[in-house]
Amino acid sequence: MTQSPTEARSRWSPWAVHGDGRSVRPGDVVHPDERLSWPRTLGVGVQHVVAMFGATFTVPLITGFPPATTLFFSGLGTLLFLLITRNRLPSYLGSSFAFIAPVLAAKAGGDIGPALGGILVAGAVLAVVGLVVQLAGSRWIDALMPPVVTGAIVALIGLNLAPVAWDGGGSGTGVQAQPLIAVVTLVAILLATVAFRGFLARLSILLGVAVGWLLAAVLGGLDPAAVTGLREAAWFGLPEFHAPSFELRAVVLVIPVILVLIAENAGHVKAVAAMTGRNLDRDMGRAFLGDGLATVLAGSGGGSGTTTYAENIGVMAATRVYSTAAYWVAGVAAMLLGLSPKFGALILTVPAGVLGGATTALYGLIAILGARIWIENRVDFHDPINLLTAAVAVIVGAANYTLTAGDLSFNGIALGTAAALVIFHGMRLIARLRGTTPESRRGPE
Repeated sequence: MTQSPTEARSRWSPWAVHGDGRSVRPGDVVHPDERLSWPRTLGVGVQHVVAMFGATFTVPLITGFPPATTLFFSGLGTLLFLLITRNRLPSYLGSSFAFIAPVLAAKAGGDIGPALGGILVAGAVLAVVGLVVQLAGSRWIDALMPPVVTGAIVALIGLNLAPVAWDGGGSGTGVQAQPLIAVVTLVAILLATVAFRGFLARLSILLGVAVGWLLAAVLGGLDPAAVTGLREAAWFGLPEFHAPSFELRAVVLVIPVILVLIAENAGHVKAVAAMTGRNLDRDMGRAFLGDGLATVLAGSGGGSGTTTYAENIGVMAATRVYSTAAYWVAGVAAMLLGLSPKFGALILTVPAGVLGGATTALYGLIAILGARIWIENRVDFHDPINLLTAAVAVIVGAANYTLTAGDLSFNGIALGTAAALVIFHGMRLIARLRGTTPESRRGPE
């Protein structure tokens, strides 16, 4: 029997259309191998671009890297990640905040070349870790990072970002800079989520940002220099590329960042698995490999090191659309926008208050996803080992504890992750040796 053109096309499509392609029924989710209609998928993809651009632009602005170049490589890296993970892991690869401190130390002389070399080497090491995990299996990761640990890591990542929403992590931006605009942006996001039906409700973050930007324009809250830059910027142009150079000191400074990237990737994979109800552990190694190669690519041309983005995890939690098709849209859009100096200038006009309002919701969603991992895996918090593991790790991450050893600096995400791992396995080992585990106390039945 001859197939219709539609049936023939669907055979070659990586995505099945979810339902009628127009809406998501209550309780349903759009899985990674599904999509909505293309116009709606384009809308979700644009929302992912909006969600990531604040943090993706913030990192190069702090470190002195070219923002348009970073945006270009984040889009290209996202497409590479999707290819390597075979469209199973919906994630956007944006600039990792974990690189900020070591990159600033590595480029103390002003030359970004050594910092790029460190980023490239760190990415290569992460890619090797990914290959090992993919070949050896991820069971050892389950043993190393059980639900109480992964939930704590996801939660502390969201809480660690809270100061960024409030004051830009000490830079004076965020909610603190423009409280009225931030509150209106946040309220617009909340109202759009419940006031609209169907697809519009799933664009609540994008709509909230638009409302906040318009209010800032009316109230004179846009940066005049940024507006002037927008008028003068060209529509099309290549980003500013830089070649890496290699110095041992810079490599030593940047290499420890892979511990954070592993924790972030593992936590995000677990979070997506929890939200979609699918076991994605078999693709954990591919996630490490994809992020590692994307970081190598960025370091080779002048971009910031990448990581799977928590902000976009928050968007998926809000929209319940986990389609990788939306991330292909976002990746291509980011690359195209990276080729437009005009868009780079437009991004710089987004007021601090708008970003603060939007990230208040997004970072909060990330923190709550950690609790969701605990709940769905029925983590027993009557067990003092689980309780203290989560308690200490979350506080270390939320307070952004920092440890400095010479030129090396480890922030709350790295230390919180280390705390979760050391406390859980250390206390568990001692309890087993002493016979004080809950199972030991109960005795034989």
